[in-house]
Amino acid sequence: MKKADVGAALRYKVVESSEVTDEAIERILNDWTVQGWAFEGMQFAMRESSKRPAMVFVLFTRRD
Repeated sequence: MKKADVGAALRYKVVESSEVTDEAIERILNDWTVQGWAFEGMQFAMRESSKRPAMVFVLFTRRD
């Protein structure tokens, strides 16, 4: 952790998308990381009737 980060509040960003393609996920990652958000993880919501996810939630953090 950098000295400037000490005492800075950790903020979270959750981006939800029903378009679950590699292009859509890449766009989300690139759009938010260029704004200073750090990628933390990804969660998928599955459909019962399909092996493809219905939604994706992309998680980011940054210090303010």
